[in-house]
Amino acid sequence: QAPPRRPRLPDTCATASMCGPDIQTPSAIQICRIMRPDDASVARNMIEEVGAIISTWHCNSQNRDRCVATLARVEHTDFLWPMCISEVAHISAEITYTSKHSVEVQVNVMSENILTGTKKLTNKATLWYVPLSLKNVDKVLEVPPVVYSRQEQEEEGRKRYKTQKLERMETKWRNQDVVQPVLNPEPNTVSYSQSSLIHLVGPSDCTLHSFVHEGVTMKLTDKVVGIVAARHCKTNLVTASVNAINFHDKIRKDCIKTISGRMAFTSNKSVEIEVLVDANSVADSSQKRYRAANEGGSLPMPQRLPETQDEKKRFEEGKGRYLPMKAKWQGHLEPQP
Repeated sequence: QAPPRRPRLPDTCATASMCGPDIQTPSAIQICRIMRPDDASVARNMIEEVGAIISTWHCNSQNRDRCVATLARVEHTDFLWPMCISEVAHISAEITYTSKHSVEVQVNVMSENILTGTKKLTNKATLWYVPLSLKNVDKVLEVPPVVYSRQEQEEEGRKRYKTQKLERMETKWRNQDVVQPVLNPEPNTVSYSQSSLIHLVGPSDCTLHSFVHEGVTMKLTDKVVGIVAARHCKTNLVTASVNAINFHDKIRKDCIKTISGRMAFTSNKSVEIEVLVDANSVADSSQKRYRAANEGGSLPMPQRLPETQDEKKRFEEGKGRYLPMKAKWQGHLEPQP
């Protein structure tokens, strides 16, 4: 007789905290998962997942049209520490502000070594969600107000909302920007390392309503960023921070997504990479294009050589983002135990 099999550790678990007059609506939620070898970018998916859960719960907390919360924007995110294979990821989320049509969710990611019990904060993220009606996914519904413990919380949240709204609008003018391939580019130029990935959206990439999970798009951008960085630096890099990710439109099942990446700026130890996501339907000739992300990695690397006026402009814009971020890291980043 074969010995009894040891119970297998669950891949994922979830907990929720209930409070307030309606105990059906959680004030915070946490999900956990053991990192496995094929989970290189799973934390990005889990961040989007936990944010979607808590914001959808909140938006359906009142008797009204049922809706699903869709990710509209991910704010600047710093990756403080890498997460290793076999560690447990703890992702917790809390709603910190609501406007008439959007929800702000603050997410913390902790990693735990289950052998030593050591925990450390790996990154934080701020996400904005918009509720879409299940009857008509093109209709944006109103968000139930959240109760604040202090008036200052609402005022600070309103400032963050206005800031992200302006920044989101500024990216729309780049919708027609195109990454063109170049034959026989010179080394260390933008054209030399730029890369594209073409992906056919399948059922496993989508929600129950046949729209792409935003976490899937973020994971694909990670792959493109890694390819661009490896081509330029001739080595593997890690993502140190994400400037912002804006989702301007929904992507449906059976669409073709083209994720293109190119360098925008290089310093002595980091590179900023711009990513554009194009989506077009197989059955429709119309095409939608928008900027998806600006990302950076950290290692000594060769300097990028801007050639065209557009490349020089993007280089100066990237330099303007890099210097404040460098000062912030040097002045405020504290070592983790």
